[in-house]
Amino acid sequence: MSEVNFTIDGVPVRARRGQTIIQAAEDAGIYVPRLCFMKGVLPGGKCRVCTVLVNDRPQAACTQPAMEGMVVKNDTPELRGWRKSVLEMLFVEGNHFCMFCEKSGNCELQALGYRFGIDAPRFDFQFPQRVVDASHPDIILDRNRCILCGRCARTSRELDGREVVDFVGRGHKESLGVNGRRLADTGLRVTDRAVSACPVGALMPKRVGFAVPVGKRLYDARPIGSEIEDKRKGGA
Repeated sequence: MSEVNFTIDGVPVRARRGQTIIQAAEDAGIYVPRLCFMKGVLPGGKCRVCTVLVNDRPQAACTQPAMEGMVVKNDTPELRGWRKSVLEMLFVEGNHFCMFCEKSGNCELQALGYRFGIDAPRFDFQFPQRVVDASHPDIILDRNRCILCGRCARTSRELDGREVVDFVGRGHKESLGVNGRRLADTGLRVTDRAVSACPVGALMPKRVGFAVPVGKRLYDARPIGSEIEDKRKGGA
């Protein structure tokens, strides 16, 4: 069989064999929230924002292959609660000052916060002490905003063909490291895909601040995921 058939929230979905749930859902116009998933690179399964229930068992939609006859739940009160909790933990574990951030309006974490109606996290802010590396002439690395999604590391390795950034440490001491003592000591270029892969404001090019005004940015007008959901509306 070259295709498999299953359902997401009762909606019939047809997937190519080998597709993951998140890929098949996107083709069907169903948005599964995500942060670490990025088209073109191998899935990381790190953030767990894309958790769905497959035959009532939690699975990461970005790594779980679509299977014939599976019953997937993507939008339930329970899942919305799980995802909201994950997002809130990401906010409090870093130092995210959205009102001052150049990424505001283009930030996927912020956009998901809006989509899930997060006014203020329920958890205590950790206010960690994290190092900012502004040594590179064209790029800044602000670890305060890093959510450890791994998109930059996977993109650097798989698309840029280099291993400029990767993770060091374990557990709560895990952080984004570079292949030199400073970002300036690496071969990272501002045109590298790894820079634009960051869903938040951890890796940012310099000298482009507010080139696109606030109010005219990607998620200022429409919720994140709208472009995926438009596919289903257009076919309805």
